[in-house]
Amino acid sequence: MNRQKRKSMRIALVIALVLAFISLFPYYYILLQSFTPWTEVDASMVPHHLVADSYKYLMTNGGADNRMMWIRSMFNSIFVSTVSTTVSLVTGLLIAYAMTKIRFNGAKTIYNLLLFQMFFPTIILLVPQYMLLRPLVNNYLGLIIPYTVSLWGVLMYYNYFKTLSTSIFESARIDGASEVRIAFTIAFPICRTISVIVFLSIFLGRWSELMWDMLMAPSIQMQTLNVLITTQFKPMGNLPGPLYAASVILTFPVLILFLAFSKYFKQGITMQFK
Repeated sequence: MNRQKRKSMRIALVIALVLAFISLFPYYYILLQSFTPWTEVDASMVPHHLVADSYKYLMTNGGADNRMMWIRSMFNSIFVSTVSTTVSLVTGLLIAYAMTKIRFNGAKTIYNLLLFQMFFPTIILLVPQYMLLRPLVNNYLGLIIPYTVSLWGVLMYYNYFKTLSTSIFESARIDGASEVRIAFTIAFPICRTISVIVFLSIFLGRWSELMWDMLMAPSIQMQTLNVLITTQFKPMGNLPGPLYAASVILTFPVLILFLAFSKYFKQGITMQFK
């Protein structure tokens, strides 16, 4: 390796480290400030000592009725996000499988219509969706139904299935397997890595949803963690420490998911760019 190439690699490494620091610093700052004494929050980058006062405050009253409100909102977020993502994963797989591996007229038209919808911002659907689902306010179904189909998930599966040979599916049909059985016992295991990417991406989008949850869950018993943090902002306005603690709690489940499935996520990204 010549000197010029080594120099270029060092420069690239420095740039990568700087960019990594910039992207990770907000997370470091929020985590550190959540364990900082309230008198030093946002006043010191390196606190003299770490305390859990902000987390204790959330679990005692935290501006909400009691600590059960935070536990309940965490359950709501996990339940709604998990169910919505799982259902959208299944529907995306079945729709993409049908359009790519089952021959029928209009498959290309359906694909173009799905692609066309992605050019419109989702905010324009907020009012008609609310008018349709208004009877389900403060109901889990109202929070879940709009997220049971993901266009992005359908397109991800569609592009992946297009790369697969149809011979294995034809063999299963000859053996008498139904299309549903083929989809779940053959297609789904084959695209396991892509499914991880789809699941994580859809879960993250649903987990961070705020506007729809505020409309459909005005009751504090039904609020997701995002909504509870937003509604409790003013009561905790003079106490930024608990806000940082709530932000850490909101981020923690997503971080655990990414760490748990990072191996499959990396494999899926590599496959997409091959």
